[in-house]
This record gives sequence, C-alpha cells and structure tokens, in this order.
Amino acid sequence: MEPTKILKYIKGIASQKEMEEVQRWINASHENERTFNLQKARYITSTFQETAGLANTNKSYNAYRTNIEKRSRNTQKSIRLKTLKYAAVLTVLLSTAYLFKSEFFNKTSDNIPEGTIVLELENGDTRVIEEGNSAQLVDSKGNTIGEQNGNKLEYNGNDLKPEKLTYNTLTVPYGKRFDIILSDNTRVTLNAGTSLRYPVKFIKGHKREVFITGEAFFDVAKDEAHPFIVNTKGLNISVLGTKFNVSSYPEDFSTKTVLVEGAVGLYQEAGHKKNDVIVLEPGQLGAFNKSTNTIAVDTVDTSLYTAWIDGTISFKHEPFKNILKKLERHYNVSIHCDSKALNETSFTASFNEVSLEYILQTFENNYDIKYTMDSLQHGKTIKIKL
Repeated sequence: MEPTKILKYIKGIASQKEMEEVQRWINASHENERTFNLQKARYITSTFQETAGLANTNKSYNAYRTNIEKRSRNTQKSIRLKTLKYAAVLTVLLSTAYLFKSEFFNKTSDNIPEGTIVLELENGDTRVIEEGNSAQLVDSKGNTIGEQNGNKLEYNGNDLKPEKLTYNTLTVPYGKRFDIILSDNTRVTLNAGTSLRYPVKFIKGHKREVFITGEAFFDVAKDEAHPFIVNTKGLNISVLGTKFNVSSYPEDFSTKTVLVEGAVGLYQEAGHKKNDVIVLEPGQLGAFNKSTNTIAVDTVDTSLYTAWIDGTISFKHEPFKNILKKLERHYNVSIHCDSKALNETSFTASFNEVSLEYILQTFENNYDIKYTMDSLQHGKTIKIKL
C-alpha cells in the first residue's frame, strides 16, 4: 500500500474508493494493521508537537466523578438479541496503539511491549504504566507531579509553579481502560485504543484544553470563568461543568459527543462564530460528519454510549460489522467476516462482563453463525461466516 494513500486516509481526505481500498488492506493481515498503526502514531504524534505551542490551557475546579470509582463486577449474563434490517452505517474502529521509547525501562520505541499502557512525558521520554502498581509520578526534572494508584493516574503538581504549559500524553491500547484525574480534579476515563494529551498542571488565566484521539468519558467541574475545551480532529467541545462521552477515532466517519449531564457547545475548529456553536441538552448526541463538516443532533439512550465504562458491551440496531469493531477493541483481537449480508444485518444486545467466547457462542446458537479462532504470535484472529 502506498504510504501517501495511507496518510490521506489518516487525515480524512481520501476519496470513498481510496478509503475502501485502505480498509481492505488493513483487514488483510495483522502485519498490515501494525504498519498502519505505526504510521498513524507517527502522524498523530507530529500533530501534537505542532500544536503544542498554540494550545491554551488552565486551572482549577473541584469535584470529580466518584460513582465510577468502583466498577461493577456483576457476573450476571443478560442478553437480548433481535435481528433487524437497517441500512449499514460504516464505522471502522481500528487500533490506535502507539509505540514510544521508554525511559522507565530504558527501551527504544520498538522495544515497548505490545498491549501496554504508555505515558509520554513533556520532554518526549516515556514509561510503561503497569496496571495495579502504586508509584510516584515524576517529570524529567525530578519534580513530583502526581501518583499512580492501580488503574488510575492522579496529578497534583504540588511541586510545580510553571510559567508555561507542559503536557503528558497517555495512550491506552486495545483491551484496556484507564482513569486520569487531572490537576484541576477533572476526571477522564479512557476507553481502549485512546490517546489523551493534557497539561501536567493548569495555569491560572488560561482556558483548559486537552486533545483526544479515541473515546473517553469526561466529568468536568464547573468553572464559569474558565471553559474546558476537548479538542478532536475537526471539532471542539466546550464545557463549563458537565458529564459527557466523546468518541473520535481517526478512522471513524464521524465524531460523536453524548451529553449525560450539564451542557456542552460544539463548534468546528477553524473560524467559528458564536452563532455557529451548537449546544446539546442532556440525552442528546451531536455527530460531526468529517466528510461534510456538518453536525447532526439526535436524542439517544445515553447508557448505550457510556456502558463501556463498567465493561459492558451494548449496541442497539447496530450493523454486525460495527459490533465486530467494538469487540476487537474491547478484547484486543482481530475479527474478519466476509459475508456482506451478515455485516449489514443489525442486532440489539447487551453483554455484562462476559468472555468473547460467550458472545460468539451466543450468536452461533441463535443465528447459525459459525466462527473459528486462531491464536497467533500477536493475539487471536477470529473468522466468522454464515
């Protein structure tokens, strides 16, 4: 595959024919997927570096979400499946696994173990975050900026009196989720395949701004003097104090914002005016179409878009091919289905903390769908057919 064609796909400027060609190439082999992820990581990292000098960010709130602190481990298996026929909505969710060099283990970017959570410091050095550990977070100058407690990073920046903004970037691979509490007590829960770039400490007098690729749930404390800006590719989300979910994977055709509580304003990055801001109400979804640069608003069941926080997989009237992409992210596997008819068939279901095999077996038992599972060097590959 030509690198220029892959880059056009990543930037969202490829034609429909080119997008389909790149998608087929990515799905053709695990090695192709790895090559794509590496080129995508390099592009996103370079973009972060270019925008670092332009970013404005800021200061304090109080109060963060605690109702997600304890994740439910309910093992009850509840499922409701119903076959529906709807037009396909092509949503391709591919891995955003980034490779960096690790200061913590003194490794180069090529030697960081696959499938690990990676923290990039302000000077570009990186460290692997081992789940379940407890440790102090220290910047490149030896200042304590926070601590890790299990599956959570908490920033305080007590030793810092920064004159300019410095950023960390946390990257969560497929198959994992992770929490961050920013220095202003804003809490962010990152879904699989997500990268968040954020200030180590917010500076008084600046707006608060973070940059996301992937999906995350934000719980932002109210501060009317200092809006909180979530920056995605092509779309910004401005909030004062609220709870909302953002899904902005590079390969998606749209960026989706679902408001749970409070209020958010959606606007495009370049040249927006006050009248151009679209304000969402609780229970609404704002979808930014990357190809048409338009925002559509709809009323939705927010629980379908936030269930992932507790490890639940939910989908409603969703094409099978989209469901497979969710399973790939959640379980860190590669799934291929060559049946066009099956890919376009929609299902409704909810799976609460169950194994991938249980989900596949459920589909097989109810809809005569056959699957095979192969364990390869870099993980499992699953093939599905009617």
